[in-house]
Amino acid sequence: MLVPVFTLKLSHKILPRMVALGRYDGTHPCLAAATQAGKVSDGANAIVLGNLGDISSPLAIIGGNCALQGFDYEGNDLFWTVTGDNVRSLALCDFDGDGKTELLVGSEDFDIRVFKEDEIVAEMSETETVTVLSPMCGSRFGYALSNGTVGVYEKTARYWRIKSKNQAISIHAFDLNSDGVSELITGWSNGKAELNTKKIDGQRGVIPANTQLQTALLVNLGSDSRSAHVELCISTTNDTVIRAVLIFAEGIFEGESHVVHPGPQNLSGCIRVPLTPAKDVPVDLHIKAFVGYRNSTQYHVFELTRQLPRFSMYALSSPDSAAEPLSYVNCTMNERPQRIVMWLNQSFLLPADVEFQSVPFQVCFTSLRNAGQLCIKIKPGGEISINTDDIDLAGDIIQSMASFLAIEDLQVEADFPAYFEELRKVLVKVDEHHAVNQRLTADMAEHSRLICSLLLQAEDARCQGDMKNMKTQYIELYDLNRDLISQYKIRCNNHTELLNNLKAVNQAIQRAGQLRVGKPKTQVISACRDAIRSNNFHTLFRIMRLGAASS
Repeated sequence: MLVPVFTLKLSHKILPRMVALGRYDGTHPCLAAATQAGKVSDGANAIVLGNLGDISSPLAIIGGNCALQGFDYEGNDLFWTVTGDNVRSLALCDFDGDGKTELLVGSEDFDIRVFKEDEIVAEMSETETVTVLSPMCGSRFGYALSNGTVGVYEKTARYWRIKSKNQAISIHAFDLNSDGVSELITGWSNGKAELNTKKIDGQRGVIPANTQLQTALLVNLGSDSRSAHVELCISTTNDTVIRAVLIFAEGIFEGESHVVHPGPQNLSGCIRVPLTPAKDVPVDLHIKAFVGYRNSTQYHVFELTRQLPRFSMYALSSPDSAAEPLSYVNCTMNERPQRIVMWLNQSFLLPADVEFQSVPFQVCFTSLRNAGQLCIKIKPGGEISINTDDIDLAGDIIQSMASFLAIEDLQVEADFPAYFEELRKVLVKVDEHHAVNQRLTADMAEHSRLICSLLLQAEDARCQGDMKNMKTQYIELYDLNRDLISQYKIRCNNHTELLNNLKAVNQAIQRAGQLRVGKPKTQVISACRDAIRSNNFHTLFRIMRLGAASS
Protein backbone atom coordinates (compact mmCIF):
# COMPACT_ATOMS: atom_id res chain seq x y z
CA MET A 1 0.00 0.00 0.00
CA LEU A 2 1.27 3.46 -0.89
CA VAL A 3 1.22 6.08 1.85
CA PRO A 4 2.10 9.78 1.69
CA VAL A 5 5.64 10.60 2.81
CA PHE A 6 4.61 13.96 4.28
CA THR A 7 1.64 16.24 4.71
CA LEU A 8 1.98 20.03 4.66
CA LYS A 9 0.49 21.86 7.62
CA LEU A 10 0.36 25.61 8.11
CA SER A 11 1.06 27.40 11.36
CA HIS A 12 -0.74 30.62 12.31
CA LYS A 13 2.41 32.57 11.37
CA ILE A 14 2.39 31.21 7.84
CA LEU A 15 -1.35 31.61 7.17
CA PRO A 16 -1.30 35.40 6.51
CA ARG A 17 1.46 34.92 3.95
CA MET A 18 -0.45 32.15 2.22
CA VAL A 19 -3.63 34.18 2.13
CA ALA A 20 -1.82 37.19 0.67
CA LEU A 21 -0.18 35.13 -2.04
CA GLY A 22 -3.20 33.07 -3.02
CA ARG A 23 -2.02 29.74 -1.63
CA TYR A 24 -4.77 29.42 0.99
CA ASP A 25 -8.47 30.13 0.46
CA GLY A 26 -9.58 30.18 4.12
CA THR A 27 -11.65 27.03 3.72
CA HIS A 28 -9.62 24.82 6.09
CA PRO A 29 -7.25 25.46 9.00
CA CYS A 30 -4.53 23.58 7.13
CA LEU A 31 -3.70 22.31 3.67
CA ALA A 32 -3.42 18.68 4.74
CA ALA A 33 -6.42 17.54 2.73
CA ALA A 34 -5.12 19.29 -0.38
CA THR A 35 -1.48 18.29 -0.18
CA GLN A 36 -2.13 14.60 0.43
CA ALA A 37 -3.14 14.52 -3.23
CA GLY A 38 0.01 16.41 -4.24
CA LYS A 39 -1.43 19.87 -4.88
CA VAL A 40 -1.67 23.32 -3.36
CA SER A 41 -4.80 25.40 -3.04
CA ASP A 42 -4.37 27.38 -6.26
CA GLY A 43 -3.56 24.30 -8.34
CA ALA A 44 -0.48 22.33 -9.35
CA ASN A 45 -0.04 22.54 -13.11
CA ALA A 46 3.47 21.06 -13.24
CA ILE A 47 5.87 19.30 -10.84
CA VAL A 48 9.57 18.53 -11.10
CA LEU A 49 11.81 16.74 -8.57
CA GLY A 50 15.51 17.30 -7.93
CA ASN A 51 18.17 19.66 -6.59
CA LEU A 52 18.04 23.40 -7.32
CA GLY A 53 21.14 25.61 -7.10
CA ASP A 54 22.73 25.74 -3.66
CA ILE A 55 19.68 24.39 -1.82
CA SER A 56 21.08 21.26 -0.20
CA SER A 57 17.86 19.28 0.10
CA PRO A 58 16.15 17.79 -2.96
CA LEU A 59 12.90 19.59 -3.69
CA ALA A 60 9.47 18.86 -5.07
CA ILE A 61 8.97 22.05 -7.12
CA ILE A 62 5.37 22.87 -7.95
CA GLY A 63 4.21 25.39 -10.56
CA GLY A 64 0.75 26.86 -10.20
CA ASN A 65 -1.04 30.20 -10.52
CA CYS A 66 1.90 32.50 -11.45
CA ALA A 67 3.86 31.09 -8.51
CA LEU A 68 6.58 28.49 -7.89
CA GLN A 69 6.96 26.56 -4.63
CA GLY A 70 9.60 24.07 -3.55
CA PHE A 71 9.15 21.59 -0.66
CA ASP A 72 11.65 19.23 0.91
CA TYR A 73 10.80 15.67 1.98
CA GLU A 74 9.39 16.91 5.30
CA GLY A 75 7.07 19.41 3.63
CA ASN A 76 9.12 22.50 4.51
CA ASP A 77 8.65 25.40 2.08
CA LEU A 78 12.28 26.11 1.04
CA PHE A 79 11.67 27.91 -2.23
CA TRP A 80 9.09 30.41 -3.48
CA THR A 81 8.93 33.02 -6.22
CA VAL A 82 6.57 34.40 -8.85
CA THR A 83 6.55 34.12 -12.62
CA GLY A 84 4.70 35.95 -15.38
CA ASP A 85 1.68 33.66 -15.90
CA ASN A 86 0.22 30.27 -15.05
CA VAL A 87 2.96 27.62 -15.11
CA ARG A 88 2.50 24.80 -17.65
CA SER A 89 5.88 23.03 -17.64
CA LEU A 90 9.00 22.67 -15.49
CA ALA A 91 12.47 21.16 -15.90
CA LEU A 92 15.82 21.20 -14.10
CA CYS A 93 18.92 21.82 -16.21
CA ASP A 94 22.48 23.09 -15.76
CA PHE A 95 21.70 26.06 -17.98
CA ASP A 96 24.91 28.08 -17.45
CA GLY A 97 27.32 25.15 -17.09
CA ASP A 98 28.40 25.94 -13.52
CA GLY A 99 27.69 22.44 -12.24
CA LYS A 100 24.47 23.48 -10.47
CA THR A 101 20.98 23.05 -11.82
CA GLU A 102 18.69 25.93 -12.78
CA LEU A 103 14.89 25.81 -13.03
CA LEU A 104 13.30 26.11 -16.48
CA VAL A 105 9.72 27.39 -16.39
CA GLY A 106 7.31 27.40 -19.34
CA SER A 107 4.13 29.46 -18.90
CA GLU A 108 0.93 30.52 -20.63
CA ASP A 109 2.38 33.93 -21.61
CA PHE A 110 4.57 32.07 -24.19
CA ASP A 111 7.82 32.65 -22.25
CA ILE A 112 10.53 30.25 -21.08
CA ARG A 113 12.19 31.66 -17.96
CA VAL A 114 15.37 30.37 -16.32
CA PHE A 115 15.58 30.73 -12.53
CA LYS A 116 18.86 30.50 -10.64
CA GLU A 117 17.07 29.80 -7.38
CA ASP A 118 14.74 32.86 -7.14
CA GLU A 119 16.64 35.04 -9.66
CA ILE A 120 15.64 35.12 -13.33
CA VAL A 121 18.84 34.79 -15.38
CA ALA A 122 17.34 34.37 -18.87
CA GLU A 123 14.06 34.65 -20.75
CA MET A 124 13.13 33.31 -24.19
CA SER A 125 9.87 34.32 -25.86
CA GLU A 126 7.97 31.80 -27.97
CA THR A 127 4.75 32.09 -29.98
CA GLU A 128 2.44 29.79 -28.01
CA THR A 129 2.04 28.25 -24.57
CA VAL A 130 5.11 26.22 -23.54
CA THR A 131 3.59 22.84 -22.65
CA VAL A 132 6.64 20.58 -22.18
CA LEU A 133 10.31 21.08 -21.23
CA SER A 134 13.04 18.44 -21.12
CA PRO A 135 16.75 18.74 -20.19
CA MET A 136 19.26 17.35 -22.68
CA CYS A 137 23.04 17.21 -22.67
CA GLY A 138 24.92 20.17 -21.15
CA SER A 139 23.04 23.43 -21.42
CA ARG A 140 20.69 22.20 -24.14
CA PHE A 141 17.03 21.57 -23.46
CA GLY A 142 14.04 20.60 -25.53
CA TYR A 143 10.67 22.33 -25.58
CA ALA A 144 7.20 21.82 -27.05
CA LEU A 145 4.43 24.36 -27.71
CA SER A 146 0.68 23.93 -27.79
CA ASN A 147 0.63 24.69 -31.54
CA GLY A 148 2.70 21.60 -32.46
CA THR A 149 6.16 23.20 -32.47
CA VAL A 150 9.04 21.15 -31.02
CA GLY A 151 12.60 22.40 -30.76
CA VAL A 152 15.87 22.62 -28.83
CA TYR A 153 17.64 25.58 -27.20
CA GLU A 154 21.39 25.89 -26.59
CA LYS A 155 21.25 28.30 -23.65
CA THR A 156 19.31 31.30 -25.04
CA ALA A 157 19.89 30.46 -28.73
CA ARG A 158 17.35 28.32 -30.56
CA TYR A 159 19.29 25.33 -31.91
CA TRP A 160 16.53 23.93 -34.17
CA ARG A 161 12.78 23.49 -34.35
CA ILE A 162 10.09 21.75 -36.37
CA LYS A 163 6.35 22.29 -36.71
CA SER A 164 3.63 19.64 -36.90
CA LYS A 165 -0.13 19.81 -37.27
CA ASN A 166 -0.29 17.50 -34.24
CA GLN A 167 0.55 18.47 -30.67
CA ALA A 168 3.59 17.10 -28.85
CA ILE A 169 2.28 15.43 -25.70
CA SER A 170 5.68 14.46 -24.26
CA ILE A 171 9.36 14.85 -25.10
CA HIS A 172 12.39 13.07 -23.65
CA ALA A 173 16.13 13.17 -24.34
CA PHE A 174 18.02 9.91 -24.86
CA ASP A 175 21.06 8.78 -26.85
CA LEU A 176 19.23 6.26 -29.04
CA ASN A 177 22.07 5.48 -31.45
CA SER A 178 24.89 5.54 -28.84
CA ASP A 179 26.81 8.28 -30.64
CA GLY A 180 27.31 10.33 -27.47
CA VAL A 181 24.69 12.92 -28.44
CA SER A 182 21.17 12.84 -27.04
CA GLU A 183 18.24 12.71 -29.46
CA LEU A 184 14.87 14.28 -28.67
CA ILE A 185 12.13 11.64 -28.58
CA THR A 186 8.67 13.08 -29.14
CA GLY A 187 5.26 11.56 -28.47
CA TRP A 188 2.60 13.11 -30.70
CA SER A 189 -1.14 13.46 -30.14
CA ASN A 190 -1.93 11.25 -33.17
CA GLY A 191 0.11 8.39 -31.72
CA LYS A 192 2.44 7.96 -34.71
CA ALA A 193 5.27 9.59 -36.66
CA GLU A 194 4.80 10.61 -40.29
CA LEU A 195 7.21 11.58 -43.04
CA ASN A 196 5.69 12.87 -46.27
CA THR A 197 7.79 13.59 -49.37
CA LYS A 198 6.83 14.98 -52.73
CA LYS A 199 8.82 14.87 -55.93
CA ILE A 200 8.20 17.17 -58.87
CA ASP A 201 9.42 15.96 -62.24
CA GLY A 202 9.90 18.07 -65.32
CA GLN A 203 12.22 20.65 -66.72
CA ARG A 204 13.06 23.66 -64.52
CA GLY A 205 11.81 27.04 -65.64
CA VAL A 206 14.61 29.12 -67.15
CA ILE A 207 15.15 32.60 -65.67
CA PRO A 208 18.15 34.94 -65.89
CA ALA A 209 21.13 33.83 -63.81
CA ASN A 210 21.35 37.21 -62.08
CA THR A 211 17.75 37.11 -60.79
CA GLN A 212 17.56 37.95 -57.10
CA LEU A 213 14.76 38.10 -54.56
CA GLN A 214 14.73 41.20 -52.36
CA THR A 215 12.73 41.93 -49.22
CA ALA A 216 11.92 45.11 -47.33
CA LEU A 217 9.97 45.79 -44.13
CA LEU A 218 7.91 48.98 -43.99
CA VAL A 219 5.46 50.60 -41.59
CA ASN A 220 2.01 51.10 -43.09
CA LEU A 221 -0.18 53.53 -41.14
CA GLY A 222 -3.32 51.97 -42.60
CA SER A 223 -6.45 53.48 -44.14
CA ASP A 224 -10.19 53.62 -43.61
CA SER A 225 -10.54 50.02 -44.72
CA ARG A 226 -7.45 48.56 -43.06
CA SER A 227 -5.77 49.08 -39.70
CA ALA A 228 -2.10 50.02 -39.32
CA HIS A 229 0.39 47.19 -39.84
CA VAL A 230 3.89 46.20 -40.86
CA GLU A 231 4.29 45.43 -44.55
CA LEU A 232 6.66 42.85 -46.01
CA CYS A 233 7.57 43.75 -49.59
CA ILE A 234 8.96 40.89 -51.70
CA SER A 235 10.28 41.77 -55.18
CA THR A 236 12.54 40.54 -57.97
CA THR A 237 15.39 42.50 -59.59
CA ASN A 238 14.26 42.14 -63.23
CA ASP A 239 11.15 41.53 -65.34
CA THR A 240 10.37 38.12 -63.81
CA VAL A 241 7.13 37.68 -61.87
CA ILE A 242 6.33 36.06 -58.55
CA ARG A 243 3.78 33.30 -59.04
CA ALA A 244 3.31 32.47 -55.35
CA VAL A 245 4.82 33.17 -51.93
CA LEU A 246 4.81 30.92 -48.86
CA ILE A 247 5.76 32.53 -45.54
CA PHE A 248 6.28 30.61 -42.31
CA ALA A 249 6.28 32.75 -39.16
CA GLU A 250 5.27 31.62 -35.69
CA GLY A 251 2.74 33.74 -33.85
CA ILE A 252 1.75 35.95 -36.81
CA PHE A 253 -0.40 33.84 -39.12
CA GLU A 254 -3.18 31.45 -38.21
CA GLY A 255 -1.71 28.01 -38.68
CA GLU A 256 1.81 29.57 -38.57
CA SER A 257 2.01 29.90 -42.38
CA HIS A 258 0.59 32.17 -45.08
CA VAL A 259 0.30 31.69 -48.83
CA VAL A 260 -0.13 34.47 -51.40
CA HIS A 261 -1.19 33.19 -54.83
CA PRO A 262 -2.12 36.06 -57.21
CA GLY A 263 -4.42 35.39 -60.13
CA PRO A 264 -2.95 35.33 -63.68
CA GLN A 265 -4.13 38.89 -64.37
CA ASN A 266 -2.47 40.25 -61.19
CA LEU A 267 0.99 38.74 -61.61
CA SER A 268 3.89 41.13 -61.03
CA GLY A 269 7.43 41.24 -59.72
CA CYS A 270 6.35 42.58 -56.32
CA ILE A 271 4.08 41.20 -53.59
CA ARG A 272 3.18 43.01 -50.37
CA VAL A 273 2.13 41.02 -47.29
CA PRO A 274 0.62 42.72 -44.20
CA LEU A 275 2.02 41.54 -40.84
CA THR A 276 0.48 42.24 -37.43
CA PRO A 277 2.46 40.47 -34.68
CA ALA A 278 0.47 40.26 -31.46
CA LYS A 279 3.48 40.45 -29.13
CA ASP A 280 6.72 42.42 -29.08
CA VAL A 281 9.10 39.58 -29.90
CA PRO A 282 11.56 39.17 -32.79
CA VAL A 283 10.14 36.78 -35.39
CA ASP A 284 11.98 34.90 -38.13
CA LEU A 285 10.16 35.08 -41.46
CA HIS A 286 10.98 32.02 -43.59
CA ILE A 287 10.07 32.90 -47.18
CA LYS A 288 9.71 30.70 -50.26
CA ALA A 289 8.86 32.41 -53.54
CA PHE A 290 8.09 30.86 -56.95
CA VAL A 291 9.71 33.04 -59.63
CA GLY A 292 9.36 32.80 -63.40
CA TYR A 293 7.57 34.42 -66.34
CA ARG A 294 3.88 34.82 -67.05
CA ASN A 295 3.84 31.86 -69.48
CA SER A 296 6.09 29.61 -67.36
CA THR A 297 4.91 26.13 -66.38
CA GLN A 298 7.79 25.51 -63.97
CA TYR A 299 9.17 28.05 -61.52
CA HIS A 300 12.43 28.65 -59.72
CA VAL A 301 12.09 28.50 -55.92
CA PHE A 302 13.89 31.18 -53.90
CA GLU A 303 14.29 30.63 -50.16
CA LEU A 304 15.42 33.24 -47.66
CA THR A 305 14.93 34.32 -44.06
CA ARG A 306 14.23 37.82 -42.78
CA GLN A 307 13.86 38.79 -39.13
CA LEU A 308 11.05 41.04 -37.98
CA PRO A 309 12.45 43.41 -35.29
CA ARG A 310 11.11 43.11 -31.77
CA PHE A 311 9.38 46.50 -31.74
CA SER A 312 8.28 46.57 -35.36
CA MET A 313 4.71 47.61 -34.43
CA TYR A 314 5.84 51.11 -33.43
CA ALA A 315 6.02 53.87 -36.02
CA LEU A 316 8.44 56.79 -35.72
CA SER A 317 6.52 59.98 -34.90
CA SER A 318 7.17 63.64 -34.14
CA PRO A 319 7.65 64.54 -30.45
CA ASP A 320 5.00 67.24 -30.89
CA SER A 321 2.40 64.96 -32.49
CA ALA A 322 0.81 63.84 -29.19
CA ALA A 323 0.95 64.48 -25.46
CA GLU A 324 3.85 62.81 -23.66
CA PRO A 325 2.74 59.88 -21.42
CA LEU A 326 2.75 60.56 -17.67
CA SER A 327 4.21 57.16 -16.82
CA TYR A 328 7.97 56.80 -17.00
CA VAL A 329 11.08 54.75 -16.25
CA ASN A 330 14.35 56.57 -15.46
CA CYS A 331 17.74 54.85 -15.32
CA THR A 332 21.43 55.43 -15.95
CA MET A 333 23.43 53.38 -18.47
CA ASN A 334 27.10 54.14 -18.91
CA GLU A 335 27.06 53.56 -22.64
CA ARG A 336 28.02 55.63 -25.64
CA PRO A 337 25.04 57.20 -27.46
CA GLN A 338 26.16 55.45 -30.65
CA ARG A 339 25.47 52.11 -28.99
CA ILE A 340 21.95 53.23 -28.06
CA VAL A 341 21.40 54.25 -31.69
CA MET A 342 22.58 50.80 -32.82
CA TRP A 343 20.01 49.23 -30.50
CA LEU A 344 17.29 51.51 -31.89
CA ASN A 345 18.13 50.51 -35.48
CA GLN A 346 18.11 46.82 -34.60
CA SER A 347 14.89 46.87 -32.54
CA PHE A 348 12.62 49.27 -34.50
CA LEU A 349 11.70 49.80 -38.14
CA LEU A 350 13.31 53.20 -38.73
CA PRO A 351 13.34 55.07 -42.04
CA ALA A 352 16.64 54.85 -43.91
CA ASP A 353 17.13 58.61 -43.85
CA VAL A 354 16.57 59.11 -40.12
CA GLU A 355 19.44 60.81 -38.29
CA PHE A 356 20.00 61.29 -34.57
CA GLN A 357 21.52 64.49 -33.26
CA SER A 358 24.13 64.59 -30.53
CA VAL A 359 23.15 64.14 -26.87
CA PRO A 360 20.65 65.12 -25.62
CA PHE A 361 18.10 63.77 -28.11
CA GLN A 362 14.77 61.95 -28.02
CA VAL A 363 12.96 59.58 -30.33
CA CYS A 364 9.19 59.05 -30.22
CA PHE A 365 6.97 56.27 -31.54
CA THR A 366 3.26 55.56 -31.95
CA SER A 367 1.91 52.05 -31.42
CA LEU A 368 0.26 50.57 -34.50
CA ARG A 369 -1.95 48.47 -32.21
CA ASN A 370 -3.59 51.09 -29.98
CA ALA A 371 -2.00 54.45 -30.92
CA GLY A 372 -0.22 54.55 -27.55
CA GLN A 373 2.79 56.85 -27.29
CA LEU A 374 6.40 55.89 -26.53
CA CYS A 375 9.20 58.39 -26.04
CA ILE A 376 12.84 57.49 -25.35
CA LYS A 377 15.08 60.34 -24.17
CA ILE A 378 18.87 60.14 -24.11
CA LYS A 379 20.38 62.69 -21.71
CA PRO A 380 23.96 63.66 -20.76
CA GLY A 381 25.73 61.39 -18.29
CA GLY A 382 24.08 58.23 -19.58
CA GLU A 383 20.63 59.10 -18.23
CA ILE A 384 17.76 57.49 -20.12
CA SER A 385 14.03 58.17 -19.74
CA ILE A 386 11.34 55.92 -21.20
CA ASN A 387 7.86 57.46 -21.24
CA THR A 388 4.96 55.09 -21.91
CA ASP A 389 1.72 54.18 -20.15
CA ASP A 390 2.27 50.50 -21.00
CA ILE A 391 4.26 48.91 -18.15
CA ASP A 392 4.78 45.70 -20.16
CA LEU A 393 6.29 47.68 -23.04
CA ALA A 394 8.57 49.56 -20.63
CA GLY A 395 9.79 46.26 -19.18
CA ASP A 396 10.39 44.78 -22.63
CA ILE A 397 12.43 47.84 -23.67
CA ILE A 398 14.55 47.72 -20.50
CA GLN A 399 15.23 43.99 -20.97
CA SER A 400 16.01 44.44 -24.69
CA MET A 401 18.43 47.33 -24.08
CA ALA A 402 20.16 45.50 -21.23
CA SER A 403 20.59 42.38 -23.35
CA PHE A 404 21.97 44.32 -26.34
CA LEU A 405 24.32 46.41 -24.18
CA ALA A 406 25.36 43.41 -21.99
CA ILE A 407 24.23 45.14 -18.77
CA GLU A 408 24.15 42.68 -15.86
CA ASP A 409 22.59 44.86 -13.12
CA LEU A 410 20.29 47.84 -13.61
CA GLN A 411 18.23 49.73 -11.03
CA VAL A 412 15.52 52.15 -12.18
CA GLU A 413 13.00 54.61 -10.82
CA ALA A 414 9.53 54.10 -12.28
CA ASP A 415 6.02 55.42 -11.90
CA PHE A 416 2.85 54.20 -13.63
CA PRO A 417 0.02 56.13 -11.94
CA ALA A 418 -2.89 54.59 -13.87
CA TYR A 419 -1.59 51.01 -13.53
CA PHE A 420 -0.77 51.45 -9.84
CA GLU A 421 -4.26 52.83 -9.21
CA GLU A 422 -5.80 49.75 -10.86
CA LEU A 423 -3.52 47.54 -8.75
CA ARG A 424 -4.64 49.38 -5.63
CA LYS A 425 -8.26 48.56 -6.51
CA VAL A 426 -7.33 44.91 -7.02
CA LEU A 427 -5.68 44.77 -3.58
CA VAL A 428 -8.85 46.25 -2.04
CA LYS A 429 -10.89 43.58 -3.81
CA VAL A 430 -8.57 40.89 -2.44
CA ASP A 431 -9.27 42.08 1.11
CA GLU A 432 -13.01 42.19 0.38
CA HIS A 433 -12.97 38.67 -1.03
CA HIS A 434 -11.14 37.40 2.06
CA ALA A 435 -13.71 39.08 4.32
CA VAL A 436 -16.61 37.57 2.35
CA ASN A 437 -14.93 34.18 2.37
CA GLN A 438 -14.50 34.23 6.16
CA ARG A 439 -18.11 35.34 6.69
CA LEU A 440 -19.47 32.63 4.39
CA THR A 441 -17.29 30.02 6.08
CA ALA A 442 -18.67 31.06 9.50
CA ASP A 443 -22.25 30.95 8.17
CA MET A 444 -21.73 27.51 6.69
CA ALA A 445 -20.25 26.26 9.97
CA GLU A 446 -23.31 27.56 11.83
CA HIS A 447 -25.65 25.93 9.32
CA SER A 448 -23.76 22.66 9.64
CA ARG A 449 -24.23 22.80 13.41
CA LEU A 450 -27.97 23.44 12.99
CA ILE A 451 -28.26 20.56 10.52
CA CYS A 452 -26.75 18.16 13.04
CA SER A 453 -29.16 19.38 15.71
CA LEU A 454 -32.23 19.17 13.45
CA LEU A 455 -31.24 15.74 12.20
CA LEU A 456 -31.02 14.41 15.76
CA GLN A 457 -34.39 15.96 16.65
CA ALA A 458 -36.00 14.52 13.54
CA GLU A 459 -34.69 11.04 14.27
CA ASP A 460 -35.85 11.29 17.91
CA ALA A 461 -39.34 12.27 16.71
CA ARG A 462 -39.39 9.36 14.28
CA CYS A 463 -38.39 6.88 16.99
CA GLN A 464 -41.16 8.28 19.24
CA GLY A 465 -43.73 8.07 16.45
CA ASP A 466 -44.20 11.84 16.39
CA MET A 467 -44.62 12.10 12.63
CA LYS A 468 -45.82 15.72 12.68
CA ASN A 469 -42.72 16.96 14.55
CA MET A 470 -40.48 14.79 12.37
CA LYS A 471 -41.99 16.31 9.22
CA THR A 472 -41.44 19.82 10.62
CA GLN A 473 -37.77 19.06 11.36
CA TYR A 474 -37.14 17.66 7.89
CA ILE A 475 -38.75 20.69 6.21
CA GLU A 476 -36.32 22.89 8.15
CA LEU A 477 -33.49 20.58 7.10
CA TYR A 478 -34.54 20.98 3.47
CA ASP A 479 -34.51 24.76 3.76
CA LEU A 480 -31.11 24.75 5.45
CA ASN A 481 -29.69 22.46 2.77
CA ARG A 482 -30.97 24.79 0.05
CA ASP A 483 -29.32 27.74 1.79
CA LEU A 484 -26.06 25.80 2.07
CA ILE A 485 -26.05 25.03 -1.66
CA SER A 486 -26.71 28.68 -2.46
CA GLN A 487 -23.90 29.82 -0.15
CA TYR A 488 -21.56 27.23 -1.66
CA LYS A 489 -22.17 28.67 -5.16
CA ILE A 490 -21.54 32.18 -3.84
CA ARG A 491 -18.33 31.07 -2.15
CA CYS A 492 -17.12 29.29 -5.30
CA ASN A 493 -17.65 32.46 -7.35
CA ASN A 494 -15.96 34.51 -4.65
CA HIS A 495 -12.98 32.16 -4.58
CA THR A 496 -12.65 32.25 -8.39
CA GLU A 497 -12.60 36.05 -8.34
CA LEU A 498 -10.09 35.97 -5.48
CA LEU A 499 -7.71 33.75 -7.47
CA ASN A 500 -8.03 36.00 -10.52
CA ASN A 501 -7.18 39.06 -8.42
CA LEU A 502 -4.27 37.29 -6.75
CA LYS A 503 -2.99 36.35 -10.21
CA ALA A 504 -3.09 40.05 -11.11
CA VAL A 505 -1.09 40.86 -7.96
CA ASN A 506 1.53 38.23 -8.78
CA GLN A 507 1.76 39.56 -12.34
CA ALA A 508 2.21 43.10 -10.99
CA ILE A 509 5.19 41.89 -8.94
CA GLN A 510 6.63 40.23 -12.04
CA ARG A 511 6.16 43.43 -14.05
CA ALA A 512 7.90 45.48 -11.38
CA GLY A 513 10.79 43.03 -11.62
CA GLN A 514 10.88 43.29 -15.42
CA LEU A 515 11.69 46.99 -15.08
CA ARG A 516 15.00 46.01 -13.45
CA VAL A 517 17.91 43.76 -14.44
CA GLY A 518 19.98 41.29 -12.44
CA LYS A 519 20.19 41.64 -8.65
CA PRO A 520 17.86 44.68 -8.45
CA LYS A 521 15.23 42.58 -10.23
CA THR A 522 15.52 39.77 -7.67
CA GLN A 523 15.52 42.24 -4.77
CA VAL A 524 12.36 43.98 -6.00
CA ILE A 525 10.45 40.70 -6.33
CA SER A 526 11.57 39.58 -2.86
CA ALA A 527 10.76 42.97 -1.26
CA CYS A 528 7.30 43.08 -2.90
CA ARG A 529 6.60 39.60 -1.59
CA ASP A 530 7.53 40.69 1.95
CA ALA A 531 5.32 43.80 1.64
CA ILE A 532 2.31 41.69 0.63
CA ARG A 533 3.02 39.22 3.42
CA SER A 534 2.89 42.07 5.96
CA ASN A 535 -0.16 43.59 4.21
CA ASN A 536 1.76 46.88 3.78
CA PHE A 537 0.45 48.27 0.49
CA HIS A 538 2.14 51.67 0.90
CA THR A 539 5.53 49.97 1.06
CA LEU A 540 4.60 47.76 -1.91
CA PHE A 541 4.01 50.73 -4.20
CA ARG A 542 7.16 52.47 -2.96
CA ILE A 543 9.20 49.38 -3.83
CA MET A 544 7.64 49.25 -7.30
CA ARG A 545 8.54 52.91 -7.87
CA LEU A 546 12.01 53.12 -6.31
CA GLY A 547 13.17 49.52 -6.25
CA ALA A 548 13.46 49.46 -2.44
CA ALA A 549 11.31 50.12 0.63
CA SER A 550 13.39 53.21 1.52
CA SER A 551 15.32 55.67 -0.61
